[in-house]
Amino acid sequence: MKISVQMNIFTVRKKILLASKLMGVILVLSYVFSTRLPLNSEVSLIIWLVFVAALICAIDLWMARFISKPVSELNDAARSMANLDFSGPCGVTGHDEFGELSHSLNVMAENLQKAFGELENVNKKLEQDVEQKKSLLAERKELVDNLSHEMKTPLGVIRAYVEGLQDETDEAKRRNYYEVIITETERMSSLITALLDLSALENGAAGLHPERFDFVEFLETVAGRLLMDIPTADFELQYELPEQPVYVHTDKSRMEQVLNNLIVNAKRNVRSGGVLKLLLKERNGMLDFSVYNQGQHIPQENLSKIWTKFYRDKNTKYSGSGLGLAIVAQILSMQHLAYGAANQQNGVAFYFSIPTVK
Repeated sequence: MKISVQMNIFTVRKKILLASKLMGVILVLSYVFSTRLPLNSEVSLIIWLVFVAALICAIDLWMARFISKPVSELNDAARSMANLDFSGPCGVTGHDEFGELSHSLNVMAENLQKAFGELENVNKKLEQDVEQKKSLLAERKELVDNLSHEMKTPLGVIRAYVEGLQDETDEAKRRNYYEVIITETERMSSLITALLDLSALENGAAGLHPERFDFVEFLETVAGRLLMDIPTADFELQYELPEQPVYVHTDKSRMEQVLNNLIVNAKRNVRSGGVLKLLLKERNGMLDFSVYNQGQHIPQENLSKIWTKFYRDKNTKYSGSGLGLAIVAQILSMQHLAYGAANQQNGVAFYFSIPTVK
């Protein structure tokens, strides 16, 4: 390798040595030539000096072209790279040291740019991981806080009735105490299950498993189970459904949760002797569902709040445990489906829309 470099006549050192030797030979020959001219010695000297000046200018131009300019370009490229600007590669080319240095700088810039890109991607991933961990910690804290808050009431009731059992001798009252304790225990179990399910949906631990099915038959089955088998129901059930099957592609079990929560919510809030109406209409590739109940209106400013976890308003009954409508909102939002609630004449309607499939 050293031998090939030494034999390379295109190196900068070789160029300078050849140029200096050539200049010395030219100066000597030009001086000899000028002294042999058939002119006055002073005139010959002037001619030789003019030739020397021209030679010096030519050498200076040559040095600027092959040495100063590449050095300046290399310096500019190195300065840009020092400022982490790799947008413009060094344009010096050739087979000498300047060309090799330019190539090395460009390769280094390319490698650094690639390394910085990979480092930026790693940093972004780390930031995402940190944010995800922060989010999980916040969700866990929220879960614990919500459970602690929601468990106080049923636990307090259970404790009071257990203490009452210790001193109560009347068997009828004792059975009543037992029933209250069982009811509160079931309430806690249901609340914990619903909260864990909602938390799993929110953090992505529970996904959706879509399938194709007839939504009309599906709604009839769910509504029949919730509404048709109640002989003591104090409301008038109305429904308007398509006569032909209408197919959708979605998670069937999750949509059953949605229908359960919306229909039970309507049943809980329909006034005595009022109307509870199920409506299902197909339009422009969409299937619109709504459940209406005659009853108390929801204050307009609270229509958006009823979908949040543990929302309760003492002035309205549309709150329950505060989780049913939150689960509905989460399931529908995960599928990017439009949903909402609206006050209508003498009541409230909850609705959502889902695309149909063939």
